Amino acid sequence: MKHTIHTPALSGHYSVLIIGGGQAGLSMSYLLKERGISHLIIEKNRLGHAWRSERWDTFCLVTPNWQCTLPGYSYTGNDPYGFMKKDEIVEFMDGYIDSFHPPAVEGVAVIKVDRDADGRFIVETSQGTLSADQIVSAVGGYHLPIMPHAACRLPAHVTQIHSADYINPQSLPDGEVLVVGTGQSGCQIAEDLHLVGRKVHLCVGDAPRVARRYRGKDVVEWLDKMKYYDLPVDKHPLGTGVREKTNHYVTGRDGGRDIDLRKFALEGMQLYGRFNDIEDGVALFGDDLKINLDSADATSEKIKDSIDRFIAENGIDAPSEARYVPLWEPAIDAPVSLDLSRIRVVIWCIGFRTDFSWIKADIFDDRGYPGHERGVTAVPGLYFLGLPWQYTWGSGRFSGVARDARHLLEHIEALMAEPVRQIA
Repeated sequence: MKHTIHTPALSGHYSVLIIGGGQAGLSMSYLLKERGISHLIIEKNRLGHAWRSERWDTFCLVTPNWQCTLPGYSYTGNDPYGFMKKDEIVEFMDGYIDSFHPPAVEGVAVIKVDRDADGRFIVETSQGTLSADQIVSAVGGYHLPIMPHAACRLPAHVTQIHSADYINPQSLPDGEVLVVGTGQSGCQIAEDLHLVGRKVHLCVGDAPRVARRYRGKDVVEWLDKMKYYDLPVDKHPLGTGVREKTNHYVTGRDGGRDIDLRKFALEGMQLYGRFNDIEDGVALFGDDLKINLDSADATSEKIKDSIDRFIAENGIDAPSEARYVPLWEPAIDAPVSLDLSRIRVVIWCIGFRTDFSWIKADIFDDRGYPGHERGVTAVPGLYFLGLPWQYTWGSGRFSGVARDARHLLEHIEALMAEPVRQIA
Protein backbone atom coordinates (compact mmCIF):
# COMPACT_ATOMS: atom_id res chain seq x y z
CA MET A 1 0.00 0.00 0.00
CA LYS A 2 1.39 3.39 -0.98
CA HIS A 3 0.53 6.08 1.51
CA THR A 4 -0.59 9.58 0.56
CA ILE A 5 1.28 12.63 1.80
CA HIS A 6 1.34 16.29 0.95
CA THR A 7 4.80 17.02 -0.45
CA PRO A 8 5.48 20.75 -0.51
CA ALA A 9 8.52 22.18 -2.26
CA LEU A 10 11.53 22.42 0.01
CA SER A 11 12.15 26.10 0.53
CA GLY A 12 12.76 28.82 3.03
CA HIS A 13 11.56 28.99 6.58
CA TYR A 14 9.17 26.86 8.64
CA SER A 15 7.51 27.40 11.98
CA VAL A 16 8.30 23.81 12.99
CA LEU A 17 10.45 21.17 11.37
CA ILE A 18 9.96 17.55 12.46
CA ILE A 19 12.91 15.31 11.78
CA GLY A 20 11.84 11.69 11.45
CA GLY A 21 8.65 10.18 10.08
CA GLY A 22 7.89 7.25 12.37
CA GLN A 23 4.99 7.13 14.82
CA ALA A 24 6.54 9.95 16.86
CA GLY A 25 7.00 12.38 13.98
CA LEU A 26 3.59 11.54 12.56
CA SER A 27 1.92 12.04 15.96
CA MET A 28 3.51 15.47 16.27
CA SER A 29 2.47 16.36 12.73
CA TYR A 30 -1.13 15.34 13.38
CA LEU A 31 -1.38 17.65 16.39
CA LEU A 32 0.32 20.57 14.63
CA LYS A 33 -1.93 20.20 11.59
CA GLU A 34 -4.98 20.05 13.86
CA ARG A 35 -3.92 23.40 15.37
CA GLY A 36 -3.16 24.94 12.00
CA ILE A 37 0.57 25.30 12.71
CA SER A 38 2.68 25.22 9.56
CA HIS A 39 5.32 22.53 9.66
CA LEU A 40 7.13 19.87 7.67
CA ILE A 41 8.30 16.31 8.36
CA ILE A 42 11.73 15.50 6.93
CA GLU A 43 12.27 11.74 6.53
CA LYS A 44 15.44 10.33 4.99
CA ASN A 45 13.72 7.13 3.84
CA ARG A 46 9.94 6.55 3.72
CA LEU A 47 7.49 7.47 6.43
CA GLY A 48 7.31 4.51 8.80
CA HIS A 49 10.66 3.25 7.49
CA ALA A 50 11.70 1.29 10.59
CA TRP A 51 8.55 -0.83 10.51
CA ARG A 52 8.92 -1.45 6.78
CA SER A 53 12.61 -2.18 6.49
CA GLU A 54 14.19 -2.81 9.88
CA ARG A 55 12.10 -5.73 11.10
CA TRP A 56 12.39 -9.41 10.19
CA ASP A 57 9.67 -11.23 8.29
CA THR A 58 7.96 -12.87 11.30
CA PHE A 59 8.26 -9.80 13.55
CA CYS A 60 5.17 -8.91 15.54
CA LEU A 61 4.30 -6.58 18.39
CA VAL A 62 4.75 -7.77 21.96
CA THR A 63 2.08 -5.35 23.20
CA PRO A 64 -1.60 -6.01 22.43
CA ASN A 65 -3.24 -4.20 19.55
CA TRP A 66 -5.55 -2.25 21.84
CA GLN A 67 -2.51 -0.31 23.04
CA CYS A 68 -1.94 1.12 19.55
CA THR A 69 -3.35 4.61 20.05
CA LEU A 70 -1.88 7.53 18.13
CA PRO A 71 -3.40 11.05 18.10
CA GLY A 72 -6.65 10.83 16.18
CA TYR A 73 -6.12 7.20 15.23
CA SER A 74 -6.36 3.85 17.00
CA TYR A 75 -6.45 0.18 16.18
CA THR A 76 -9.95 -0.74 14.98
CA GLY A 77 -9.39 -4.30 13.78
CA ASN A 78 -11.18 -7.42 14.97
CA ASP A 79 -8.35 -8.68 17.20
CA PRO A 80 -7.71 -6.07 19.91
CA TYR A 81 -6.08 -8.62 22.21
CA GLY A 82 -3.88 -9.98 19.44
CA PHE A 83 -0.51 -8.77 18.20
CA MET A 84 -0.05 -7.18 14.79
CA LYS A 85 2.50 -8.79 12.49
CA LYS A 86 4.99 -6.77 10.47
CA ASP A 87 2.74 -6.35 7.41
CA GLU A 88 -0.21 -5.40 9.60
CA ILE A 89 1.88 -2.79 11.42
CA VAL A 90 2.88 -1.25 8.09
CA GLU A 91 -0.79 -1.23 7.05
CA PHE A 92 -1.68 0.46 10.36
CA MET A 93 0.98 3.13 9.75
CA ASP A 94 -0.18 3.71 6.17
CA GLY A 95 -3.75 4.04 7.41
CA TYR A 96 -2.63 6.72 9.85
CA ILE A 97 -0.74 8.60 7.15
CA ASP A 98 -3.75 8.51 4.84
CA SER A 99 -6.05 9.70 7.64
CA PHE A 100 -4.55 13.21 7.62
CA HIS A 101 -2.01 13.48 4.77
CA PRO A 102 0.89 15.02 6.68
CA PRO A 103 3.12 17.60 5.01
CA ALA A 104 6.32 15.62 4.49
CA VAL A 105 9.29 15.05 2.26
CA GLU A 106 10.79 11.60 1.88
CA GLY A 107 14.29 10.66 0.81
CA VAL A 108 15.78 13.79 2.36
CA ALA A 109 18.52 13.39 4.97
CA VAL A 110 19.23 15.95 7.66
CA ILE A 111 22.96 16.54 7.87
CA LYS A 112 23.19 19.22 10.55
CA VAL A 113 21.01 21.30 12.83
CA ASP A 114 22.53 24.49 14.24
CA ARG A 115 21.41 27.98 15.22
CA ASP A 116 22.23 31.37 13.80
CA ALA A 117 22.87 34.58 15.71
CA ASP A 118 19.13 35.33 15.89
CA GLY A 119 18.30 31.99 17.49
CA ARG A 120 16.72 30.47 14.38
CA PHE A 121 17.51 26.86 13.63
CA ILE A 122 19.48 26.27 10.46
CA VAL A 123 18.90 22.82 9.02
CA GLU A 124 21.32 21.53 6.42
CA THR A 125 19.79 18.69 4.37
CA SER A 126 20.79 16.57 1.41
CA GLN A 127 18.60 18.83 -0.74
CA GLY A 128 19.48 22.26 0.56
CA THR A 129 19.39 24.40 3.68
CA LEU A 130 16.22 25.33 5.56
CA SER A 131 15.47 27.35 8.66
CA ALA A 132 12.91 26.94 11.41
CA ASP A 133 11.70 28.54 14.60
CA GLN A 134 11.39 25.19 16.35
CA ILE A 135 12.70 21.65 15.84
CA VAL A 136 11.32 18.30 16.96
CA SER A 137 13.78 15.42 16.73
CA ALA A 138 11.59 12.35 16.28
CA VAL A 139 14.18 9.79 15.25
CA GLY A 140 13.94 7.64 18.38
CA GLY A 141 16.98 6.41 20.28
CA TYR A 142 18.17 3.36 18.34
CA HIS A 143 20.57 4.60 15.69
CA LEU A 144 23.90 2.78 15.41
CA PRO A 145 23.97 -1.03 15.72
CA ILE A 146 26.44 -2.10 18.40
CA MET A 147 29.11 -4.55 17.24
CA PRO A 148 31.63 -5.77 19.83
CA HIS A 149 35.38 -5.42 19.32
CA ALA A 150 35.57 -9.21 19.23
CA ALA A 151 33.59 -9.22 15.97
CA CYS A 152 36.80 -8.53 14.03
CA ARG A 153 38.29 -11.77 15.40
CA LEU A 154 35.64 -14.08 13.97
CA PRO A 155 37.01 -16.74 11.60
CA ALA A 156 36.71 -15.81 7.93
CA HIS A 157 34.17 -18.55 7.19
CA VAL A 158 31.63 -17.03 9.62
CA THR A 159 28.98 -14.65 8.30
CA GLN A 160 28.04 -12.02 10.88
CA ILE A 161 25.10 -9.64 10.94
CA HIS A 162 23.39 -7.39 13.46
CA SER A 163 19.81 -8.10 14.48
CA ALA A 164 18.78 -4.99 12.50
CA ASP A 165 19.75 -6.84 9.31
CA TYR A 166 18.10 -10.18 10.06
CA ILE A 167 15.30 -11.06 7.61
CA ASN A 168 14.52 -14.77 7.93
CA PRO A 169 16.29 -18.15 8.31
CA GLN A 170 16.38 -18.68 4.55
CA SER A 171 18.43 -15.52 4.05
CA LEU A 172 21.31 -17.00 6.08
CA PRO A 173 23.92 -19.54 4.98
CA ASP A 174 23.15 -23.12 5.97
CA GLY A 175 24.68 -24.35 9.20
CA GLU A 176 24.73 -23.68 12.91
CA VAL A 177 23.99 -20.19 14.22
CA LEU A 178 25.31 -18.36 17.27
CA VAL A 179 22.94 -15.69 18.59
CA VAL A 180 24.49 -13.25 21.06
CA GLY A 181 22.06 -11.47 23.39
CA THR A 182 18.72 -12.29 24.98
CA GLY A 183 16.80 -9.06 24.83
CA GLN A 184 13.54 -9.22 22.90
CA SER A 185 15.23 -9.30 19.49
CA GLY A 186 17.79 -11.95 20.45
CA CYS A 187 15.25 -14.31 21.97
CA GLN A 188 12.73 -13.87 19.16
CA ILE A 189 15.34 -14.36 16.43
CA ALA A 190 16.70 -17.43 18.23
CA GLU A 191 13.15 -18.81 18.36
CA ASP A 192 12.58 -18.00 14.69
CA LEU A 193 15.62 -20.05 13.73
CA HIS A 194 14.87 -22.82 16.23
CA LEU A 195 11.32 -23.33 14.95
CA VAL A 196 12.55 -24.14 11.45
CA GLY A 197 15.04 -26.67 12.75
CA ARG A 198 18.26 -24.66 12.69
CA LYS A 199 20.83 -25.58 15.35
CA VAL A 200 21.03 -22.49 17.54
CA HIS A 201 23.63 -21.57 20.14
CA LEU A 202 22.38 -18.74 22.36
CA CYS A 203 24.40 -16.51 24.71
CA VAL A 204 22.17 -15.64 27.67
CA GLY A 205 22.70 -12.25 29.25
CA ASP A 206 20.94 -10.55 32.15
CA ALA A 207 17.77 -9.56 30.27
CA PRO A 208 14.61 -10.14 32.34
CA ARG A 209 11.58 -12.03 31.13
CA VAL A 210 7.86 -11.66 31.72
CA ALA A 211 4.95 -14.07 31.41
CA ARG A 212 2.56 -13.47 28.54
CA ARG A 213 -0.56 -14.25 30.59
CA TYR A 214 -1.33 -14.63 34.26
CA ARG A 215 -4.56 -15.23 36.17
CA GLY A 216 -6.84 -14.87 33.18
CA LYS A 217 -5.38 -11.80 31.46
CA ASP A 218 -2.44 -10.72 29.39
CA VAL A 219 0.15 -9.34 31.82
CA VAL A 220 0.14 -6.08 29.84
CA GLU A 221 -3.56 -5.68 30.63
CA TRP A 222 -2.90 -6.22 34.34
CA LEU A 223 -0.05 -3.68 34.32
CA ASP A 224 -2.27 -1.21 32.49
CA LYS A 225 -4.98 -1.58 35.13
CA MET A 226 -2.29 -1.10 37.79
CA LYS A 227 -1.32 2.23 36.12
CA TYR A 228 2.24 1.04 35.56
CA TYR A 229 2.25 2.59 32.12
CA ASP A 230 1.38 5.98 33.65
CA LEU A 231 4.44 5.87 35.93
CA PRO A 232 6.76 8.76 34.96
CA VAL A 233 10.46 8.09 34.76
CA ASP A 234 11.22 10.36 37.73
CA LYS A 235 8.94 8.20 39.91
CA HIS A 236 10.40 4.89 38.78
CA PRO A 237 12.50 3.08 41.42
CA LEU A 238 15.46 3.12 39.02
CA GLY A 239 14.91 6.72 37.96
CA THR A 240 16.44 7.60 34.61
CA GLY A 241 18.56 4.46 34.99
CA VAL A 242 15.58 2.50 33.68
CA ARG A 243 16.46 3.88 30.22
CA GLU A 244 19.54 1.65 30.25
CA LYS A 245 17.67 -1.54 31.14
CA THR A 246 16.99 -4.26 28.58
CA ASN A 247 13.35 -4.93 27.71
CA HIS A 248 11.71 -8.04 29.16
CA TYR A 249 11.61 -10.85 26.63
CA VAL A 250 8.24 -12.24 25.58
CA THR A 251 6.51 -12.68 22.23
CA GLY A 252 3.23 -11.94 20.48
CA ARG A 253 3.88 -14.71 17.97
CA ASP A 254 1.00 -17.12 17.27
CA GLY A 255 -1.35 -15.11 19.43
CA GLY A 256 1.18 -14.47 22.18
CA ARG A 257 3.11 -16.73 24.53
CA ASP A 258 6.02 -16.86 26.94
CA ILE A 259 9.56 -17.22 25.71
CA ASP A 260 11.09 -19.91 27.89
CA LEU A 261 14.77 -20.45 27.15
CA ARG A 262 14.75 -23.56 29.34
CA LYS A 263 12.15 -25.13 27.04
CA PHE A 264 14.35 -24.31 24.05
CA ALA A 265 17.26 -26.06 25.80
CA LEU A 266 15.14 -29.19 26.27
CA GLU A 267 14.40 -29.10 22.56
CA GLY A 268 18.05 -28.92 21.57
CA MET A 269 19.07 -25.27 21.65
CA GLN A 270 22.49 -24.89 23.28
CA LEU A 271 22.59 -22.18 25.95
CA TYR A 272 25.68 -20.41 27.29
CA GLY A 273 26.35 -17.59 29.70
CA ARG A 274 27.19 -14.05 28.69
CA PHE A 275 29.47 -13.63 25.66
CA ASN A 276 32.95 -12.49 26.68
CA ASP A 277 35.41 -12.72 23.81
CA ILE A 278 36.86 -14.65 20.87
CA GLU A 279 40.34 -16.15 21.06
CA ASP A 280 41.97 -18.32 18.39
CA GLY A 281 38.67 -19.23 16.76
CA VAL A 282 36.94 -20.05 20.04
CA ALA A 283 34.07 -18.04 21.56
CA LEU A 284 34.37 -17.60 25.32
CA PHE A 285 31.42 -17.22 27.68
CA GLY A 286 30.82 -16.47 31.32
CA ASP A 287 29.87 -19.17 33.84
CA ASP A 288 26.70 -17.22 34.70
CA LEU A 289 24.11 -19.15 32.68
CA LYS A 290 22.22 -20.45 35.72
CA ILE A 291 22.38 -17.05 37.43
CA ASN A 292 20.97 -15.32 34.37
CA LEU A 293 18.17 -17.83 33.83
CA ASP A 294 17.21 -17.70 37.51
CA SER A 295 17.28 -13.90 37.51
CA ALA A 296 15.02 -13.69 34.46
CA ASP A 297 12.55 -16.08 36.11
CA ALA A 298 12.69 -14.14 39.36
CA THR A 299 11.72 -10.94 37.55
CA SER A 300 8.75 -12.67 35.98
CA GLU A 301 7.63 -14.02 39.36
CA LYS A 302 8.07 -10.61 40.98
CA ILE A 303 5.69 -9.12 38.41
CA LYS A 304 3.20 -11.85 39.25
CA ASP A 305 3.57 -10.98 42.94
CA SER A 306 2.58 -7.38 42.18
CA ILE A 307 -0.43 -8.60 40.19
CA ASP A 308 -1.48 -10.85 43.09
CA ARG A 309 -1.35 -7.89 45.47
CA PHE A 310 -3.38 -5.73 43.10
CA ILE A 311 -6.03 -8.44 42.74
CA ALA A 312 -6.23 -8.92 46.52
CA GLU A 313 -6.29 -5.20 47.38
CA ASN A 314 -9.08 -4.51 44.88
CA GLY A 315 -11.19 -7.60 45.51
CA ILE A 316 -10.97 -8.71 41.89
CA ASP A 317 -12.42 -12.08 40.96
CA ALA A 318 -9.59 -13.70 39.02
CA PRO A 319 -8.75 -17.38 38.58
CA SER A 320 -5.87 -18.76 40.60
CA GLU A 321 -2.81 -20.00 38.75
CA ALA A 322 0.11 -22.18 39.73
CA ARG A 323 3.51 -20.52 39.59
CA TYR A 324 6.20 -21.34 37.09
CA VAL A 325 8.39 -24.38 37.74
CA PRO A 326 11.70 -24.43 35.85
CA LEU A 327 11.64 -27.03 33.07
CA TRP A 328 15.40 -27.45 32.80
CA GLU A 329 18.57 -26.64 34.69
CA PRO A 330 22.03 -26.20 33.21
CA ALA A 331 24.66 -28.70 34.20
CA ILE A 332 27.19 -27.69 36.83
CA ASP A 333 29.88 -27.98 34.16
CA ALA A 334 27.89 -26.12 31.48
CA PRO A 335 30.17 -25.21 28.54
CA VAL A 336 31.92 -21.85 28.67
CA SER A 337 33.45 -21.99 25.19
CA LEU A 338 32.46 -22.89 21.63
CA ASP A 339 34.73 -23.88 18.77
CA LEU A 340 33.59 -21.56 15.99
CA SER A 341 34.56 -24.03 13.29
CA ARG A 342 31.03 -25.39 13.86
CA ILE A 343 29.37 -22.00 13.33
CA ARG A 344 28.36 -20.50 9.98
CA VAL A 345 26.53 -17.39 11.22
CA VAL A 346 26.76 -15.06 14.20
CA ILE A 347 23.88 -12.67 14.88
CA TRP A 348 24.74 -9.83 17.25
CA CYS A 349 21.64 -8.83 19.23
CA ILE A 350 23.31 -6.45 21.66
CA GLY A 351 21.47 -3.24 20.97
CA PHE A 352 22.12 0.19 19.52
CA ARG A 353 23.82 3.46 20.36
CA THR A 354 22.29 6.89 19.97
CA ASP A 355 23.77 9.27 17.42
CA PHE A 356 22.69 12.87 17.70
CA SER A 357 26.02 14.23 16.49
CA TRP A 358 24.17 16.12 13.75
CA ILE A 359 22.50 18.36 16.36
CA LYS A 360 24.92 21.11 17.33
CA ALA A 361 23.80 22.00 20.83
CA ASP A 362 25.43 21.74 24.23
CA ILE A 363 22.76 19.49 25.74
CA PHE A 364 24.27 15.99 25.46
CA ASP A 365 25.94 13.91 28.14
CA ASP A 366 29.19 12.01 27.65
CA ARG A 367 27.25 9.10 26.09
CA GLY A 368 25.48 11.34 23.60
CA TYR A 369 22.08 11.25 25.32
CA PRO A 370 20.20 14.58 25.28
CA GLY A 371 19.38 16.38 28.49
CA HIS A 372 15.63 17.03 28.55
CA GLU A 373 12.54 17.28 30.72
CA ARG A 374 9.76 15.30 29.07
CA GLY A 375 11.41 16.00 25.72
CA VAL A 376 11.90 19.72 26.33
CA THR A 377 15.54 20.80 26.26
CA ALA A 378 17.36 23.82 27.66
CA VAL A 379 17.58 25.18 24.11
CA PRO A 380 14.34 27.10 23.41
CA GLY A 381 12.46 25.44 20.59
CA LEU A 382 14.46 22.20 20.50
CA TYR A 383 12.54 19.06 21.48
CA PHE A 384 12.82 15.28 21.40
CA LEU A 385 9.99 12.83 20.89
CA GLY A 386 9.84 9.05 20.83
CA LEU A 387 12.85 8.30 23.03
CA PRO A 388 12.61 5.12 25.14
CA TRP A 389 11.36 6.07 28.60
CA GLN A 390 11.32 9.73 27.56
CA TYR A 391 8.55 10.18 30.11
CA THR A 392 6.88 6.79 30.62
CA TRP A 393 7.33 3.19 29.51
CA GLY A 394 5.22 3.89 26.44
CA SER A 395 7.14 6.93 25.20
CA GLY A 396 8.95 5.01 22.48
CA ARG A 397 5.89 2.90 21.63
CA PHE A 398 2.46 3.30 20.10
CA SER A 399 0.91 3.44 23.55
CA GLY A 400 2.57 6.52 25.02
CA VAL A 401 3.82 8.76 22.24
CA ALA A 402 0.52 10.67 21.95
CA ARG A 403 0.75 11.93 25.53
CA ASP A 404 4.33 13.09 24.97
CA ALA A 405 3.44 14.81 21.69
CA ARG A 406 0.60 16.72 23.33
CA HIS A 407 3.00 17.89 26.04
CA LEU A 408 5.42 19.20 23.42
CA LEU A 409 2.56 20.90 21.58
CA GLU A 410 1.90 23.03 24.67
CA HIS A 411 5.52 24.18 24.69
CA ILE A 412 5.57 24.80 20.95
CA GLU A 413 2.46 26.98 21.15
CA ALA A 414 3.75 28.82 24.22
CA LEU A 415 6.99 29.70 22.45
CA MET A 416 5.10 30.83 19.36
CA ALA A 417 3.14 33.22 21.56
CA GLU A 418 6.26 34.95 22.86
CA PRO A 419 6.68 38.35 21.14
CA VAL A 420 10.47 38.25 20.87
CA ARG A 421 12.71 35.24 21.01
CA GLN A 422 16.28 35.67 22.16
CA ILE A 423 19.07 33.17 21.66
CA ALA A 424 20.08 31.40 24.87
